[in-house]
Amino acid sequence: MDTNILKVSEVTQQHLNQSQTYAEYRTMIDQLLSEGKTTGDNHSEDMLHYTKMNVQRMKRLDKTAKLNEEMLTTIASIKHSQTWVVITEAWCGDAAQIVPVLAKIAEASPKIDLKLILRDEHLDVMDAYLTDGARSIPKLIALDSETLKELGVWGPRPTPAHEMVMERKKNNDGESYLEFATRLHGWYAKDKTQTTQKELAETMQRWI
Repeated sequence: MDTNILKVSEVTQQHLNQSQTYAEYRTMIDQLLSEGKTTGDNHSEDMLHYTKMNVQRMKRLDKTAKLNEEMLTTIASIKHSQTWVVITEAWCGDAAQIVPVLAKIAEASPKIDLKLILRDEHLDVMDAYLTDGARSIPKLIALDSETLKELGVWGPRPTPAHEMVMERKKNNDGESYLEFATRLHGWYAKDKTQTTQKELAETMQRWI
């Protein structure tokens, strides 16, 4: 692999030193909830409700999500060690649907080291990876583990879900946020991580 053509990442070793594993992330969220808090500075009832819902989503995906054949084949073809840095927050619904999938991929590959960082604690990184000018999460930044140069970026969500979000921003047609969230998470539930895995596999093949 010719790392000379890779872009220098905004992620530094210092960011990696401040990162968490998926298990540490889950434990932190549970601890914060026990204190009536979530990640970030907004600990309102709404944010706590979203976080509690997200814990249930992550628990369900931890138990039920299975990597498909395309993803397993892609994982098996990785030859060089990669570090996956994921920008996330406990209250983010999309993160709850996607981060467990990333964790399963990393668990299945000795070549992938998954690191999670919180968006609001690392705005320097977040602002280098905006989506249409917005701090949308989760965002996956894949690095060559040896050089920390950037292999590529994916996120914040699979294309059909992102299209739903963008359409609602243009015209909510009287739909409340709760109604939209129910519709969005209904799509995730019906899709069973398959679109997420397909898009990730296609993206990972370019990184390889």
